[in-house]
Amino acid sequence: MSRSLFLTAVCISAIGLAAPAIAFEKTRQHQPNPQTSRPEPSEAQLREHGHYTNSDGKRVHTPAHVVGGGIPAGASAKCGDGSYSFSLHHRGTCSHHGGVAEWLSRG
Repeated sequence: MSRSLFLTAVCISAIGLAAPAIAFEKTRQHQPNPQTSRPEPSEAQLREHGHYTNSDGKRVHTPAHVVGGGIPAGASAKCGDGSYSFSLHHRGTCSHHGGVAEWLSRG
């Protein structure tokens, strides 16, 4: 086997082994979080009423304090300032609200 043919075969083999891993990494990075089906909070329970569009293009309630106590429906985390976040992703959750004090279960 000639040297150039051998090197071509080695390169093709390396690409064949690396391509699935690269494709998986790109797919994994861009998949939405499975927490995207949280219930909407009741506006009557909350003091603040803003919304934002997240990285998936979904409308999400901004962090808000609760009127009268309890954990509002759809909350994903309690922030350091006592507000509740409804974020669908961990990245950026409770930013400008003292960071995440506690992650809440999905139950």
